[in-house]
Amino acid sequence: EPDRGMLLVAVSRDLAGRLDARSIVGELAREFEGRGGGRPDLAEAGGRSNAEGIRRALNRTGEVVLRQMEAAKG
Repeated sequence: EPDRGMLLVAVSRDLAGRLDARSIVGELAREFEGRGGGRPDLAEAGGRSNAEGIRRALNRTGEVVLRQMEAAKG
């Protein structure tokens, strides 16, 4: 659909157990009024094609991933 934004998150095998793609995509999708799901290694989200929201999601990706990696060390 032309009025929808999509986000895909993939986690490599070497990071399995430390990162969860479902959690990452779910948190980022909220930035553009989206929802998502999938597997721990591959998840996707869709939502309103809101350029500013998608930009916010992309800008927050590093923060979300680092926080999840820190929590896994815990």
